[in-house]
Amino acid sequence: HCGATGGEGGLVGGGGYMKWLEVNSSYSSSAMSEAVVPDATVSPAAGGPYGEKAGGPGVDFSYVGIDAILEQMRRKAMKQGFELNIMVVGQSGLGKSTLMNTLFKSKVSRKSVLATAQEKIPKTIEIKSVSHDIEEKGVRMKLTVIDTPGFGDQINNENCWQPIMKFINDQYEAYLQEEININRKKRIPDSRVHCCIYFIPPTGHCLRPLDVEFMRRLSKVVNIVPVIAKADTLTLEERDFFKKKIREELRANGIDVYPQKEFDEDAEDRMINEKIREMIPFAVVGSDQEYQVNGRRLLGRKTKWGTIEVENIAHCEFAYLRDLLIRTHMQNIKDITSSIHYEMYRVRRLNENNTVVAHANGVPEHHLAAHEM
Repeated sequence: HCGATGGEGGLVGGGGYMKWLEVNSSYSSSAMSEAVVPDATVSPAAGGPYGEKAGGPGVDFSYVGIDAILEQMRRKAMKQGFELNIMVVGQSGLGKSTLMNTLFKSKVSRKSVLATAQEKIPKTIEIKSVSHDIEEKGVRMKLTVIDTPGFGDQINNENCWQPIMKFINDQYEAYLQEEININRKKRIPDSRVHCCIYFIPPTGHCLRPLDVEFMRRLSKVVNIVPVIAKADTLTLEERDFFKKKIREELRANGIDVYPQKEFDEDAEDRMINEKIREMIPFAVVGSDQEYQVNGRRLLGRKTKWGTIEVENIAHCEFAYLRDLLIRTHMQNIKDITSSIHYEMYRVRRLNENNTVVAHANGVPEHHLAAHEM
């Protein structure tokens, strides 16, 4: 089964992804009968939606058909497809490319597509993105994987988060410029970074200053999901200690990783997200190699003492990460990007523009401040 399986509910079910603005006025009567009246409520003897042969057995006269909007939205979403932009950040050698290939069970990472025979570590941080069109069970998705080669690999890593911060803000700016155009596109291309997976080296001790500084700054502009890379290098006791230590350090430094407490919508959300927050950071192992174990084919890493099964929760927490990113929270991740992170950027930029225009027109500072409030 594919990494996006089960995602049909997660991919399609969340209504927040599309703005359902267009209304098709030339809706044919056959389409109306298909969309508005489910088969279960009208028997063949009952006729169409306009009352022909009214009074047949099995007709629910109290049924209006409001629930059919879900099917209409589903069909429209299926036609338009979906977009997901994931950024991976961490020093070289932590298995970023392998994990992305494992998540989507295909060669989606930058190295799988663009790698040269001998890739050298760049002297400065580069931002490279690769896009793929993935389809599963009729659901189409444009996946963009953004890699950051060179991050954390220099002797002096001071301010190494700045190019990444600039890239994220540049995508918000591009979306904003499309939004404020007089003649807007029917559907604005979405290159905004929906999620940043941050790879923590499996030291077993504590976070490095670089890890703390990066997550502290970037958590304000993007959804960060921290993972312990190559977790099979730690014993179970070391892993539990390391995870606990990281959670303590995140709290001590005021770093709010995804899913953020303040964005829980209701009690049910809070209960589900609390369980996820207790598991963060996910201790993951990636592999795109298949092995035969007890007659089953599975993804894993073969060692002298056995095979580490990537999707077995007794071996690592990859399955929890996959479920969070694809099967249960994909739409929520995109909604928070759009309604929180992008919105904050938009408000700040429009206020800056107002300030510039007001100063050009000679409006006093105190009038401007009152207007902004």
